[in-house]
Amino acid sequence: MPEASLANHEEAVAILDFGSQYSQLIARRVRECGVYCQVFRHNAEQSAVESLAPMGFILSGGPASVYEPNAPSLPSYLLELGKPVLGICYGMQVLAHELGGQVIASTQREYGPAALTVVDASHTLFRNLPANLRVWMSHEDQVQRCPPGFRVLASSDNAPIAACGDEQRHIYGLQFHPEVIHTPRGIDILRNFLFGVCGCHGTWQPASLIANTVAAIATQVGSAKAICGLSGGVDSTVAATLAHRAIGERLACIFVNHGLLRQDEARHNLALFRKHLGLRVVYADASARFLRALRGVIDPEEKRRIIGREFIQVFEEEAQKLGSVRFLVQGTLYPDVIESNAADTRAAARIKTHHNVGGLPEDMQFELVEPLRYLFKDEVRRIGKELGLPDEIVYRQPFPGPGLAVRIIGEDTAERLECLRAADAIVTSEVASAGLSRGIWQYFAVLTPVQTVGVMGDGRTYGNVVAVRAVVSEDGITADWARLPGDLLSRISSRIVNEVAGVNRVVYDITSKPPSTIEWE
Repeated sequence: MPEASLANHEEAVAILDFGSQYSQLIARRVRECGVYCQVFRHNAEQSAVESLAPMGFILSGGPASVYEPNAPSLPSYLLELGKPVLGICYGMQVLAHELGGQVIASTQREYGPAALTVVDASHTLFRNLPANLRVWMSHEDQVQRCPPGFRVLASSDNAPIAACGDEQRHIYGLQFHPEVIHTPRGIDILRNFLFGVCGCHGTWQPASLIANTVAAIATQVGSAKAICGLSGGVDSTVAATLAHRAIGERLACIFVNHGLLRQDEARHNLALFRKHLGLRVVYADASARFLRALRGVIDPEEKRRIIGREFIQVFEEEAQKLGSVRFLVQGTLYPDVIESNAADTRAAARIKTHHNVGGLPEDMQFELVEPLRYLFKDEVRRIGKELGLPDEIVYRQPFPGPGLAVRIIGEDTAERLECLRAADAIVTSEVASAGLSRGIWQYFAVLTPVQTVGVMGDGRTYGNVVAVRAVVSEDGITADWARLPGDLLSRISSRIVNEVAGVNRVVYDITSKPPSTIEWE
């Protein structure tokens, strides 16, 4: 899908990724300000970056030190373009290092909240903000001396130069992270940079993409046929709806039951697709095939690879029955793209293999159509509402492509899947009955490989431990554990232990992302 047709922007900002796990969160915050943006590798080709016509640049943080061999450096064209630049954490340090300042290893590593004192409260970056701010630091190195032409804009106890800037060239640096929720006024700082420095107006809206995206799909597919894998989630459903508008009956949607779905999900989804959406749906029950392929597999990355491979093979087999099919429509989202492909191996470690991106086999037979490739989850939901999709789909909680395979720690067997389905259905029904389903990002059960001693009736048991996970989030990039009411947790625990055979203990996960991930595998 040509990027320009998707962006549909009059103004944009380019984010150069130096390996930060927060790069997609920076993009998310910029989009919240109504400014289109795209994340590029720090060493991306100039032509690719300039095709976005950016009004400014944001440099992400990263795990490297500017003094390491082969440390990521500024692209040669960055300063030559004369656009405003905002460096965050490592982005600030590499600016200072290459522009004649001094970066040193901090005497005290700083990870967590810090009190920021704004030196110049009238400065554009800190306009309409208090002189004392709570910010989030995450760094080992720090800027010891500003480059020529720069001045200190803010400081903290452990970072005397916590923010600096060169007014002449409109180049600024922040040692802290304005993009995370732990910096409460961080989005205001980003907004000041976007509007006050770059001259953006914040007019971009995801709903404006619909007409251009439909036209782009029609152009890409031409007179050919396409298939789309439907899962029941908002991503694949919105992608299929856009493709259906573009090419009509030349789109065949394939709903694969890989045997890793939630309780009664296959029947419910199939009815929803056919009755309410008017899509042409082919149902492929491949559950036995997937379980055979997963037999004996424990490693979660291997599970994802196997499931991705089997999905494509099922698609190819079903496509052959439909005649000549050239294109595969996928609901890939921007966080998938950023995590899988944005940074090279020198700058960042891959978090996981994504089902939609990293898990695809190299010999795939189809050309990809990814109409949501540059969008975040909440933006997709807004488009879904604009398309008239029912709330049941638009607000369905995210569900991983590999399904329950990554919510079973250890081997996926038919028996363990049935155990997890029953426990998960209890979590889902109780959260919904409590009226909390809309306000929680995800809520589900996990079957652990741990067994513990229990007492049921007059006898001792040795049964499974089920973990319950519920998180609140705006976008899935960062998340906090949901403070579910105690009586709700009590009902969930009691029902699971009493109704799910083989389970005698329930625990509740109270870790946030980071440091953990939302899914357990």
